Amino acid sequence: MQELFEPLSTGKLELRNRLVMAPMTRSRAADGGTVTELTVEYYRQRAAAGLIITEGTQPSVQGQGYISTPGLHADDQVAAWRAVTGAVHAEGGRIFAQLMHAGRVGHPVLYPDGRPPLGPSPIASGEKLFTPEGMLDHPVPREMSVDDIGQAVADFAASARNAIEAGFDGVELHGANGYLIQQFLSDGSNARTDAYGGTVENRIRFAVEAVRAVADAIGPERVGLRVSPGGTANGVHESDTPELYSALVAALAPIGIAYLHIMELGDRKTTLRIRAEWPGTLILNPHPTPQSFPARPEAGIEALREGVADAVAFAQLWLANPDLPARIRAGGPYNEADQATFYGGDHRGYTDYPVLA
Repeated sequence: MQELFEPLSTGKLELRNRLVMAPMTRSRAADGGTVTELTVEYYRQRAAAGLIITEGTQPSVQGQGYISTPGLHADDQVAAWRAVTGAVHAEGGRIFAQLMHAGRVGHPVLYPDGRPPLGPSPIASGEKLFTPEGMLDHPVPREMSVDDIGQAVADFAASARNAIEAGFDGVELHGANGYLIQQFLSDGSNARTDAYGGTVENRIRFAVEAVRAVADAIGPERVGLRVSPGGTANGVHESDTPELYSALVAALAPIGIAYLHIMELGDRKTTLRIRAEWPGTLILNPHPTPQSFPARPEAGIEALREGVADAVAFAQLWLANPDLPARIRAGGPYNEADQATFYGGDHRGYTDYPVLA
């Protein structure tokens, strides 16, 4: 298990171990998208991670995809996040903000002007949004104009600058799980016929432009990108995953970002292909097996030993075990996550998981 506890340098960041806390939506932000004192405690408790990647945080009003999620596009949001980053740094931790534009995975009820969500093409996700009034169908999104695309890129860059102002060590762009960046990558959600659709080279364009703009804004050494090759979350579908991600990796490599973060979906062959083609640091969120769900530390140890990844990210393990490094060293036991308290609510299932004596 010692592989998990070796330090790692990525970009200009020195991580004290190779255990990464994966981003997890918890839907506990206050009105206006500001995090609360409860959020401060939640992340402080988990500061023993080599790196914390926060829950998805919208870079603009139109980027919001769920109720009670935080933002990084307004001054009060920046001020509230400072308490989180200060608490994590006081414990010796490192923390990146995940910037997530949900694209078509949104709803007019989330936006003050009641406009439809944006997407690369007018193709609905087929999924639903949870609201206090019940489940609502995602509508057909408004197809983004070239100006809309430029604005979304600018919003990512501005939000990244806000993240640094808030004390974050860097940002991760969310290019996975069927949100806006993957909507452009996927030929199932992107039916455009202009420079942002059709060929693989065109479908990766938005992702590359967003990463480059953020790297220019805050420095490439402070930037990561999360992807989920072959993922079908939120109704996306990729018919050409190997070629798509090979092209994306080749286009991103010269930018020199801090890391690429793969959410693995059972296809280790694709992971190994990306690993061979990506010249930088690779963080792997390993795919759990039916016999071991969620993924256990052994999956991360194996990935490090075999050279599949440089660091490993876990989600539910961190959610339920704020002292995860100590529990791994002790060989367990591990708290089980309470799915009923994953989203929304108070401290229960959020900051009240017990630690080892």
